[in-house]
Amino acid sequence: MAYNIDLSGRVAFITGASGGLGARFARTLASAGAAVVLASRRVEKLKDLRAQIESEGGDAHVIALDVTDHASIKSAVAHAETEVGSIDILVNNSGVSTTQRLVDVSEDNFDFMFDTNVKGAFFVAQEVGKRMLARAQGAAPGSFTGGRIINIASMAGLKVLPKIGVYCMSKAAVIQMTKAMAQEWGKFGINANAICPGYIDTEINHAHWQTEAGQKLLQMLPRKRVGQPQDLDALLVMLCSDQSHFINGAVISADDGFAV
Repeated sequence: MAYNIDLSGRVAFITGASGGLGARFARTLASAGAAVVLASRRVEKLKDLRAQIESEGGDAHVIALDVTDHASIKSAVAHAETEVGSIDILVNNSGVSTTQRLVDVSEDNFDFMFDTNVKGAFFVAQEVGKRMLARAQGAAPGSFTGGRIINIASMAGLKVLPKIGVYCMSKAAVIQMTKAMAQEWGKFGINANAICPGYIDTEINHAHWQTEAGQKLLQMLPRKRVGQPQDLDALLVMLCSDQSHFINGAVISADDGFAV
């Protein structure tokens, strides 16, 4: 018999949805029936994605969001709940990186990564989490008690890689943040889990795999291949669903075995 996960009636808020994995996550959750809130600074890109999702029969909404601006976070979450309804699912996906050796990292480099990857991710989850908690405690209306928070970390949070040491540090912080949220919020039916993707082929890095450096990196990977965005679909949908009610505080690698 076929197994199907239906997210109809759920509202999913996806940060960093204007491209890469974020855009794929949005299309995947929309195809599973969720109303998706597309959040990013690049609003025009979001509008294009909304049109694609709507052309496929999905329900998508565009919200401007800068995760490095606390006021923007509060405004975006409030706007989303006013326009679409209470947020049941958060996919905390916004992330940035720079490449340099540790001795060459400037304060600006460090702040650039930690402000988005850690501080921004935390305060987005906090703002959404407050609302999930209020519903769970009967202090706010909502059709779904509890919630699902999926923080997009990285296998670089589990395995240090050369020249991206600060990025690795930031994603390790996201992993610990996920565990802290799971421990504190789990008793209210809010599940927080982390996905740690490995190297995934997206429009941002696609050309790199054809270069000499990219080919050299491919040879270092366990099965000498990179993943495709759709390789994360089943894991994401499962973690967003009611069927994941017993999965809380999990840190799940999706990296083809690279961090083993």
